[in-house]
Amino acid sequence: MALQELLKEWPEIRVAETLASTTEQRVLGAISKDILTIEDFLALLSPAALPHLETIAERANALTRRHFGNSILIFTPIYISDFCENGCTYCSFSSKHHMKRHHLSIAEIELEAKLISETGIRHILMLTGEAPKKANIIYLQDAVSVLKRYFSAPAIEIYALDSDGYAKLAACGADALTIYQETYNRELYPAYHPAGPKADYDFRLEAPERALSNGFRAVTIGPLLGLADRITDAVSTAIHLDYLQNKYSAAELSVSLPRIRPINQDISIRYPVHDREFVQMILAFRLLKPHMGLTVSTRESKSMRNALLRLGATKMSAGVSTAVGGHSAKETSGQFEIDDSRSVDEMKNDLLNLGFQPVMHDWNHRFSLE
Repeated sequence: MALQELLKEWPEIRVAETLASTTEQRVLGAISKDILTIEDFLALLSPAALPHLETIAERANALTRRHFGNSILIFTPIYISDFCENGCTYCSFSSKHHMKRHHLSIAEIELEAKLISETGIRHILMLTGEAPKKANIIYLQDAVSVLKRYFSAPAIEIYALDSDGYAKLAACGADALTIYQETYNRELYPAYHPAGPKADYDFRLEAPERALSNGFRAVTIGPLLGLADRITDAVSTAIHLDYLQNKYSAAELSVSLPRIRPINQDISIRYPVHDREFVQMILAFRLLKPHMGLTVSTRESKSMRNALLRLGATKMSAGVSTAVGGHSAKETSGQFEIDDSRSVDEMKNDLLNLGFQPVMHDWNHRFSLE
């Protein structure tokens, strides 16, 4: 069955009805199961689960330690271009904002890469705005080729590409894709994405599959929390993960659940996700997908990220700048507000002090660059 049809099986009204009918017995059953259904996942996200969060947390910690040990992968993003054709209503890079735009030359990308690599980082995430005419495929190929000289596993978070585009970047050394659907709600999606390449809901939805079909090894997906009903978007993300897992059994799949943190204070958050609700989502995803990577970004505070280390997190960024050229220049504007500004060394030391092992390279490429 097509992904779009699978998503239609769990509209918001069905999600709400399932949550309302969830019993304590159903919650306890979901906690003890090894393989969870969508109904079990919803039980863990339901109000009925709140009295049992401590028990769920203990289960999540045990599963994380079983499958990942005490290892935490550390990566950092590199922003190379903030030109954007999208009119996204929640993003600081939106084309509607009159701002000085920046687009790094290949030489400037190499300078950024060199500075980042000196921190010991070997896993990097390359980001651009969505401007295919500016950050075209040739530019992206050249950028990935530079990054491959310094990092063992370049990942990308860029505009959705066609199959040929992903194949070309894979040939240059990119092997991981991060792409957020932002919200899976088809009714709300156009209001948030009124113009630009991102306005095509289905083309973006199918991007992870195109990447995995054309040489990419790993994919990270998720919603941007705050744009729509959090639980319905969580269910849609779970369905999407199941779909990819069933079709690409060898793929490394991860989920990331960023909460919207706009720099522009005029941007309102229609569906705020509070800390307890956020933690409940992290726990539910860990029990649903025990083998899956779970990324927590610097949008979250130091205290929150430290707490999530024992609740399911396996990947964290450090030494982060969300500005183009932010590692070698200081005058550019960032995409969103960060709340955890720890350097790579600070993150490493904190992880060690908390009993975790910082991993500076990708697990599947650990001997690529030593």
